[in-house]
Amino acid sequence: MEPEKHTDMVEKKASIEVEGSREAPEKINKIALLCAVVGSIISIIFGYDTGVMSGAMIFIKEDLKINDVEVEVLAGILNICALVGSLAAGRTSDYIGRRYTIVVASIIFLIGSILMGYAPNYPVLMTGRCIAGLGVGFALMIAPVYSAEISSPATRGRLTALPELCISLGILLGYVSNYVFGKLSLTLGWRLMLGIAGVPSIVLAFGIVKMPESPRWLVMQGRLAEAKKILYLISNTKEEAESRFCDILVAAGIDENCNEDVIEVPKSTKGEGVWKELLLRPTPPVRRILIAAIGIHFFEHATGIEAVVLYSPRIFKKAGVRSKDKLLLATVGVGVTKTLFILVATFLLDKAGRRRLLLTSTGGMIVALTGLGFCLTMVEHAKEQLTWALSLSIVSVYVFVVFFSIGLGPITWVYSSEIFPLKLRAQGTSIGVAVNRLTNATISMSFLSIYKAITIGGAFFMFAGMAVLAWIFFYFCLPETKGRSLEEMEMVFSKSKDTNKSRNGIV
Repeated sequence: MEPEKHTDMVEKKASIEVEGSREAPEKINKIALLCAVVGSIISIIFGYDTGVMSGAMIFIKEDLKINDVEVEVLAGILNICALVGSLAAGRTSDYIGRRYTIVVASIIFLIGSILMGYAPNYPVLMTGRCIAGLGVGFALMIAPVYSAEISSPATRGRLTALPELCISLGILLGYVSNYVFGKLSLTLGWRLMLGIAGVPSIVLAFGIVKMPESPRWLVMQGRLAEAKKILYLISNTKEEAESRFCDILVAAGIDENCNEDVIEVPKSTKGEGVWKELLLRPTPPVRRILIAAIGIHFFEHATGIEAVVLYSPRIFKKAGVRSKDKLLLATVGVGVTKTLFILVATFLLDKAGRRRLLLTSTGGMIVALTGLGFCLTMVEHAKEQLTWALSLSIVSVYVFVVFFSIGLGPITWVYSSEIFPLKLRAQGTSIGVAVNRLTNATISMSFLSIYKAITIGGAFFMFAGMAVLAWIFFYFCLPETKGRSLEEMEMVFSKSKDTNKSRNGIV
């Protein structure tokens, strides 16, 4: 089929899908849903490791007698190592497949959890945290990619948002673990908090091998019969499965009329030369896709969510909350709020669209961060406790978490995992995740130093400024992807002057 005719057909099909989605949401295939749920369990483990550390640090600092700099390093090293893990995960998933990459991530998490739970001293604890960080990098890259590749266009938003929902659920479980195990002895409590994360790693390693492989990865390996069989399982109708199979073949550069069960595919289709096409000689649409992915991952953490999630006990303490139990309970509330509103977002993504939710979310975050900065500044300069400022500080934190959770949080992972062309998806996504982890590490390892330098209120005014820049970037650089198939994303990012050129490029 000629590229122009195929593109016209795709455009027509996409418009029909979008119109159809306005009338009634497509039913989610049960097997596709199960695959996405099982694949997203790895995100629960990562979320737990992030959330549990916020409270565990209080006890670790007291037990191991470490200073604030060591606390910052302990908090942020997870993300530095995750950067390495995410870059390695892209190539690994192209080589061994999406499922077995999740198995590798589970094993890495298990080793890291055992070391952190045992940790007789700070160096061993850091070693376990670094190993867990590698697992985080694998998890953050592979979970949304696997979910996106088994989902249909009409339900992809809901299924690809599941990893972010599971991260929030994991963070909440970490906060609850802080509260429950915090009542045990000092030496035992924090070790149980960290070590118990190994249990779901074992369950996931065995559970994921029962799930089907990504049909798109199978096509890249030339295993066409297996891919088509799985598409029949994860599609609602035979016609949908055959349409998706045809689109994947075209995207992979294979004749859509090919009837072979197994074919020999060129090395370039298996992921060879991807870095060159991504970074050295990208087409204009691929360049825009890469900028969009890097930008959304950068702004997810540059706007301050990690400061709130990881250091919420300190924020509430600065606002005027003194009791340790109340600090941990208020932090649990943050986790509950984050989880509930990401759940809400999963139902809105395929109805309202990515772009509308993203702009609304970022606008709300600007207001909440500005309010939080103002209230914390008032508390810091007051000679006595200001009840109104304390209350508004807590409200502002919760409002910030609400707006983050209905938009920027889940959409970052949905958007970046769906916009890259098939051949570039795994390693392109890994670049976005690497930027995400680097930004996360920068915030988590420097937040204490920043607020000591410019005050805690000043730190949140800084985050509000970053949120303004994020809104401008999203408005100009992120087109709507709702209802589009993965195989037509390059066309979405093509401008009129180079549409014809992109049609003949990689799709």
